[in-house]
Amino acid sequence: MSGFDWPALMQAGLRDLGLKPAEFWALTPAELRVMLGEAQGNAPLARGRLDALMQAYPDLRGANDDG
Repeated sequence: MSGFDWPALMQAGLRDLGLKPAEFWALTPAELRVMLGEAQGNAPLARGRLDALMQAYPDLRGANDDG
């Protein structure tokens, strides 16, 4: 079973975006996502996650004289 909801994607592409079937099927999933206005990339790193990473991976530079 595919992870794509094909009926919903086809409806969004063909009906909502007005694509012709050949145009729809020529798109990559990433291109369709952009056309549908989905956010790209990962969400920015929030302060809480940064703090957790800093605690898990402390900067040890300067902890000894090696530099």
